[in-house]
Amino acid sequence: MATTDFGQGAVLANGTVMPWVGLGVWEAPSRVLESLIPQAVEVGYRHIDTAAIYGNEEGVGRGIRAAGIAREQLFVTTKVWNRDQGFDKTLAAFAASLKRLGLDYVDLYLIHWAVPGKYRETWKALQKLYREGVVRAIGVSNFQVHHLEELLAEFEIAPMVNQIELHPYLTQTALVEFCQGRGIQVEAWSPLMRGGAVLRDPVIAAIAQKYHKTPAQVALRWNLERRVVVIPKTVHPERLKENLDLFDFALTPEEVEAITRLNRNQQSFPYDPERVTFG
Repeated sequence: MATTDFGQGAVLANGTVMPWVGLGVWEAPSRVLESLIPQAVEVGYRHIDTAAIYGNEEGVGRGIRAAGIAREQLFVTTKVWNRDQGFDKTLAAFAASLKRLGLDYVDLYLIHWAVPGKYRETWKALQKLYREGVVRAIGVSNFQVHHLEELLAEFEIAPMVNQIELHPYLTQTALVEFCQGRGIQVEAWSPLMRGGAVLRDPVIAAIAQKYHKTPAQVALRWNLERRVVVIPKTVHPERLKENLDLFDFALTPEEVEAITRLNRNQQSFPYDPERVTFG
């Protein structure tokens, strides 16, 4: 059966509730976010995803303050970048992110990529931050099965989230099933695929026509049906509501499977999670 009950959000392993749809802000300038985030909050967004490397944490913070909403009503994510990984460097990087955001805590802190020889020490730092209460949940991004297996075997606290590129042309089914089987919430970055090829697919277009929805809404709903959190990015106010308006229709199991069969293992970006030498 299609999924219709989403509750208040995805419940992470520690009980923290993470909204199913968030606003991704990669490539969005700080000056734009100062006005965009209040608009997003006004139409219903309660989840903002940024990262140190995006260079816009200050804009996110200003946008949150301009939105005039109670801090506890928002779910804010940021990430430690590759060159800042390692135990001590991660702690310093987190403090710098918190200062730029102008917040007392973040809801989710992620390791951006699995930098060889560093991500274990980085995870130790994230555990420390979590135990200190300055992050409500901790997780990883772009981690593959073997990276996760190493953390699960070695550490007391397991990643609560794995944020990965995930869209109908890159379904990553084995990785999604691994995470879900171990209580790790999957979150999709680039859920509409850079370049928009997914949105021109005739299978998705036909389903969109059936439900009087846009192809973007169908692609996002497909991920939700798989119990995957989505963080579509946009700097266009008119698309904010469109990307959030996903809960008044449901795909059939056959439609979910038809979209899943579109997989091409096609990444939007030329970054290999097995060879993290950048940053």
